[in-house]
Amino acid sequence: MKWIPGIASKLLAHGFAAILLGCVSFVSVAGTNGDAIVQTISGVSYVSGGVGTESIDRLNSLAGGFNLKLVFAGKSGAYVSGVRVSIADATGRTLLDAASEGPWFLAKLPAGNYRIVASFAGNAVKQNISVGTEELRTVDFRWVSE
Repeated sequence: MKWIPGIASKLLAHGFAAILLGCVSFVSVAGTNGDAIVQTISGVSYVSGGVGTESIDRLNSLAGGFNLKLVFAGKSGAYVSGVRVSIADATGRTLLDAASEGPWFLAKLPAGNYRIVASFAGNAVKQNISVGTEELRTVDFRWVSE
């Protein structure tokens, strides 16, 4: 077998790219016009949005495929977006770290116990929750400052 210079680094680069693509995938779940996109990172699928009635309707139609719904609002009840969401399992391993594109955040997690940290405007709110495999669990996060 003849050695070809640079072939090992090309194979390594292609292998690394394949691994990255396997860890993060994007799947369109609706038609066009900026519809919600379900994203999957390390086996956890999620989608966010909820700004406007069309987006809320879309997320409501998707909710049956998820077992966790996070709702973000200020103390007054006004919805907030741009919330940083971090979900860790019972061992403390972070499964998901993402930004919400609206006040609703849907996730599909294995049944178990989780610690959720939602950060908005420099303030983090933490909650420990349990989710099952089928029923949608809704968890509200509220911030004093909006």
